[in-house]
Amino acid sequence: MVLPGAAGRCRPPLSALSEVLRLERGRRAGLLFPLQRLARHLAPGADTARFGLFQPGLAALQRAEALFRSGRHHAIDYVSSAVRMDHAPPSALPEVCFVGRSNVGKSSLIRALFSLSPEVEVRVSKTPGHTKKMNFFKVGKYFTLVDMPGYGYRAPQDFVEMVEAYLQERQNLKRTFLLVDGVVGLQKTDHIAVEMLEEFGIPYVMVLTKIDRASRGLLLKNVLEIQEFVKEKTQGCFPQLFLVSALEYSGVHLLRCFVAHVTGNLPAVEAS
Repeated sequence: MVLPGAAGRCRPPLSALSEVLRLERGRRAGLLFPLQRLARHLAPGADTARFGLFQPGLAALQRAEALFRSGRHHAIDYVSSAVRMDHAPPSALPEVCFVGRSNVGKSSLIRALFSLSPEVEVRVSKTPGHTKKMNFFKVGKYFTLVDMPGYGYRAPQDFVEMVEAYLQERQNLKRTFLLVDGVVGLQKTDHIAVEMLEEFGIPYVMVLTKIDRASRGLLLKNVLEIQEFVKEKTQGCFPQLFLVSALEYSGVHLLRCFVAHVTGNLPAVEAS
């Protein structure tokens, strides 16, 4: 989905790893690994095993970034939109999808992930529930990323039918990214989404958005509560949470790396 003049749009500060690496060490660590930085404020003796299960090195982060940077021989394109599975493009590549409550910041996060390729237009609306279709973005010959409609407030009437069909029928789906508002934590509608993913046996990971809007104390409270929920109540959820800010780019570089990893585009040794 490319708009006129998009190619000339400036890249946001800190969207590139090279810019982050110029920062002083403490701020750099907070941007790249916000969850681990948050863990430093836990009480002594607290279990931090789930805070660093996915901790890639610089080489893996750089390789992942290259996948999200379009070039002459590596096109990143909006492919199509669909309201039904028979309208979806062929499933030739590994695929990941992003799903969450309306107004959780899903499209803003996807735009941040693609910020190194400003010609890719991810529409972000101030109106909750604006995304009514499944939007497919092809990342070269490597993977496809799908922006799903939001659930809850102002969700499309056929949301359940659309999303359930996608989750059950998309054979190339490698991971679902379930976005949760980092300020308010898990809501009733989020629990329904978790139950659906668990019922279908879909591997997924929880991503806490808008962490720039939450105080450190509130964010830590929500993280600990959600981690406990994941540990006690889920089977298919990756044990580590991912914290992101689409505004400050905290956690965005790490999330790019995890997407590259789960789609099979990073050697396992680099992403361990």
